Amino acid sequence: MARPKPQPTNPDDVKSNATHGKSGNPARAAAGRPSEKVVKPATAADWVAGARLRTLPLAIAPVALGTGAGVVAIADGPWHPARALLALMVALALQIGVNYANDYSDGVRGTDDHRVGPARLTGSGIAKPRHVLAVALSFFALAALAGLALVVVTGQWWLLAVGAVAIVAAWFYTGGKRPYGYYGLGELFVFVFFGIVATAGSAYVQALTVNLEAWLGGVGAGLLACAVLMANNLRDVAQDKVAGKRTLAVLVGPLIGRILFVVFTLVPFGIVVFFALFYPPAWLVLFALLAALPACLIVLTAKTPRELITALQLTSLTALAYGVGLGLVFAL
Repeated sequence: MARPKPQPTNPDDVKSNATHGKSGNPARAAAGRPSEKVVKPATAADWVAGARLRTLPLAIAPVALGTGAGVVAIADGPWHPARALLALMVALALQIGVNYANDYSDGVRGTDDHRVGPARLTGSGIAKPRHVLAVALSFFALAALAGLALVVVTGQWWLLAVGAVAIVAAWFYTGGKRPYGYYGLGELFVFVFFGIVATAGSAYVQALTVNLEAWLGGVGAGLLACAVLMANNLRDVAQDKVAGKRTLAVLVGPLIGRILFVVFTLVPFGIVVFFALFYPPAWLVLFALLAALPACLIVLTAKTPRELITALQLTSLTALAYGVGLGLVFAL
């Protein structure tokens, strides 16, 4: 029996079938394919939100407090507003830089896939990771330049080492293979660098010495920075567990974390009472409790992420009032 001759294959027919499916119907083929989510590129507002402006009081407070303490140490000599401005630039640039660096590192790790707070640039896919990284590095470079200028005007070249350590610590908070922020050490970082170092450093560039006002004030500013971080991590504790991010809130659990938040928030006011014995106007700084106490109540009773975000905002306001208030008390 003779076999039928194979029909020649038309390349156009093959292409058509591959495009339109077996039925040759493009509508049915399109219906069989999963739809791709269209993500709009980040807008200017998205990039501004990525800077996390609500955290900037944590950079302003220790500089204001430290500058005031430095004025006390100067005694009858003139204070140096240009140095204070440069110190503020360093602190703000580092804070914004670490915010973008966290956005990049958490995004590429997939940690932000589980977050319940505001969407991040990298994790949401609205910005390319390399662009977010470039912005983070740009702010670190700006902090380095301001710090270099501060070193030049003070002549204290050893401060370059302090600045370098601060930038490295900012990056490895969530960056690198073993970020220490994933092992419960985030609060230690903010206490040291956004409390002690920022406050004592701001005092030192004014007077070339660090007094008790700067050391104790730095403890207060650092504890309030820890409180802000704790509120943030309490909001994300369930999601961080899933992502393998072992923050202090994850390690100690929500109940102990809430108690620590209250301790971090209220202990600085004990320092204010001590200062008030020598600087009577410091009693006025206790008005910051009008924001601090509601924040504590909210954290102790919060059941939704939105409530913890409100507490975070109130705590940032508390830190700003605390740092600027004590700074003015010392300076005036």
